[in-house]
Amino acid sequence: MELTEIKLDKAEYCVFDFETTGVSARNERVIEIGIVKIRNKKIIDTFSSYINPGRQVPPFITRLTGITDDDVAQAPYFEDVYNDILDFFGDSVLVAHNLKFDYSFLKYECLKTGLEMPENPAVCTLQLAKRIYPELPSKALGSLTRHLKIRHRKVHTGLGDAMATAKILIKMFDLLIDEHHVETVSDLIRFQTLTNSKSYRIIKKSLADDYVKIPDTPGVYFFKNKKEDVVYIGKAKSLKKRLSNYFVNNAPRKTKKIVTKADKIEFLGTNSELTALLAEAELIKKHKPAYNKLLKKYTRNYFIRVTSRENYPVVEVTTKFDFDGNDYYGPYPNRDIARLIKEIIDKTYKLRECKEKEFSKKKKCYLFDIKRCTAPCVNEDRKEYDKELEMAREFLSGKNQSALDRLLQKMKALSEEKKFEEAAEIRDVINLIFKQLHKASILSEPVNKAKTLIEIAGENKNDYLLLLEGKLFIRNFISESDKYFDEILKDYFDGAVELFKEITEQDLERLKITLNWLIKNRSKIKIHDLSRINSYNELASNLIFPSKA
Repeated sequence: MELTEIKLDKAEYCVFDFETTGVSARNERVIEIGIVKIRNKKIIDTFSSYINPGRQVPPFITRLTGITDDDVAQAPYFEDVYNDILDFFGDSVLVAHNLKFDYSFLKYECLKTGLEMPENPAVCTLQLAKRIYPELPSKALGSLTRHLKIRHRKVHTGLGDAMATAKILIKMFDLLIDEHHVETVSDLIRFQTLTNSKSYRIIKKSLADDYVKIPDTPGVYFFKNKKEDVVYIGKAKSLKKRLSNYFVNNAPRKTKKIVTKADKIEFLGTNSELTALLAEAELIKKHKPAYNKLLKKYTRNYFIRVTSRENYPVVEVTTKFDFDGNDYYGPYPNRDIARLIKEIIDKTYKLRECKEKEFSKKKKCYLFDIKRCTAPCVNEDRKEYDKELEMAREFLSGKNQSALDRLLQKMKALSEEKKFEEAAEIRDVINLIFKQLHKASILSEPVNKAKTLIEIAGENKNDYLLLLEGKLFIRNFISESDKYFDEILKDYFDGAVELFKEITEQDLERLKITLNWLIKNRSKIKIHDLSRINSYNELASNLIFPSKA
């Protein structure tokens, strides 16, 4: 298959950035390159090198980048590192922020040394940003990292800027696929060259009449054909703004196909972006529109399970949720996140990691020797193990400080003992925790025990979600009435609510979508722990977001 026809999120990308002696590619030279490789929407490898420009580094460049003459004096010349760069690029799509600048330096470095210019397809994140984020006054690298809440380390260094650009590109993927119908690399290359045209091309009067009625609020929209079959379902923070993208001259191919097939637009307004997301997921599964490839099936869920049956409980990753006496934390977005959290727990707390068969042999393993387990198989004192287990539970509930304090002390002790390799491993675990801080759990207890009301500030009215032991109820939702929601809430305070012993795939998907959105939008929510509230009236008096209507 041609690279340009590979699915957008399945292709391989190499994001590169040059630091140079000036801004003119014809007259100046490269002094550093940084490359970040992306595959399946994940950063998988990096490459960086200083490059000897054969001249002095100007003082203002040193002040900007920190790169000195001493740094590049013993570095390879461009022709010496060219093959390494080419090998790293491979058959990937080349990406840069302000591609015109970096590409011009790549071109002239090749010309000056008689080398062939790479023929890989190329994409500019600056041009993509102009299409995706038209509301931002600046699309500079620093502005985008601040807007997308990306940590930009080592600014004005090759690898630092390439890493920031790579993270921006990964953030763009879902928007490109979901909101702009960019499906392949070919679509992406075409999309970046389009202008933000305001020239409308509504080709059917019925669509034009329906579009006029669309409000500027969050919600879900439906394209229907003459037979009233749903052709496509989408969601938006602003229905009016989102739908306007369907009727411009330079709309992507898939967008044009949807408009061609449709004869009618309908919408369902929601209070917030979250309820629009939830409604979209459930309506797509109900109607199965021809042009919706995502969300038609329920995805696999991943939990961290803390067992209760074993003498000494273990922490494990599972895809099943059950009312079996065990505690479940999650659901997490994917297997990698769940495994990462499990890895942090294994390297931070002294809990057993063995299966029951191994544990029953009553023989300690190497984990005890490296102080990663209390060896309960031979040491039957429960106090130390229970203490470790309780701290692991706190970590799973989003309390990271005790884990960080413990690891920092351990790293310091290992460094003082000159055990630098072990100290470096602990440092890596600390970095993993810092990466997860913004993804910490919203709930302070396992999802199977949570009794929580979640309040969300909406555009006009607020959204209210009730989570009772894994079951999620949504006030004024497409499939639930206000009356039903209020009855469940009152029954809870009256002690009359029945325990839920069955969780459906729909319940689990609601949980996953909700928790992921809440984590990213903490400033818009208020969590009410119902176990600390005595009555329905007391809860009502604690609601903090006044409705605007």
